[in-house]
Amino acid sequence: MKIKDKIKIITQKVLPKKFLSNVIAGIAETKIKLVKNLLIKSAISIFKINMDEALTRDLSKYKTFNDFFTRQLKNGVRPIDERANSICSPADGVITEYGQIQSSQLIQAKKIKYTLDHLLNHSEMASRYQNGDFFTIYLSPKDYHRVHMPVGGKLISHQFIPGELFSVDHTSVSNIPSLFCRNERLICEFFSEKVGHFSVIFVGAFLVSGIDTVWKREHNFETKTHQRVELEGHSLQFKKGQEIGRFRYGSTVILLFQKNKISRVKKISKYASSVKVGNRISTIVNET
Repeated sequence: MKIKDKIKIITQKVLPKKFLSNVIAGIAETKIKLVKNLLIKSAISIFKINMDEALTRDLSKYKTFNDFFTRQLKNGVRPIDERANSICSPADGVITEYGQIQSSQLIQAKKIKYTLDHLLNHSEMASRYQNGDFFTIYLSPKDYHRVHMPVGGKLISHQFIPGELFSVDHTSVSNIPSLFCRNERLICEFFSEKVGHFSVIFVGAFLVSGIDTVWKREHNFETKTHQRVELEGHSLQFKKGQEIGRFRYGSTVILLFQKNKISRVKKISKYASSVKVGNRISTIVNET
């Protein structure tokens, strides 16, 4: 490991990550125009954010920095692959890892693995995805931060697992064991007639001030309690490409699918594959 990377990892371990994230969250929610507008303009300049895609280009219309960061895009700029057998990217970002789950092990980065049981903290749920498939998508600060359905399905449960708030950038993921299992996360499980059970996992990170879903606002990482909500009797049905949530700052989405339900698209190249919401990343087995 390079010296600068060692310093970065050590610094993260000693920093009061939650305290700093809460401070940033407060600043990101300020409605003081001078501060809010300065933050927005700085973000656009530093991260090279493409405002031509934004539904609202007038910066004064955003009430807070978080309002800007979770901005809505114009209709049509993220077309959803309409093929009946397609699995679509749920987010803008980079596919950092994907592949078959080896029994219950997933790849975090080269030489670093983690387990379904550790990630999901639910043995019955973990058993459903053994030898299945997964995708890990990293959202950088420049990316669109709303998360959409990779395939149509019904929400059957969501659970919030408290934890750390390490950065999820390449350096951290490559050097901190079981990072995704240690960070706070929101696990949303769905059921589809086409692919069976599948999960969309929002992984929290340093400076991420919270996660919103369309069924519950502010999964905001302030609670220290593990919360699981079963929704089998409810009718929260979502179409492929429909928005389900959003990050307040960059982070990571993990997709889990059951065994023999999907086949991966061969063109995907780890870290080189930039994807947009609606891009086809896989196909459903035995579906035309």
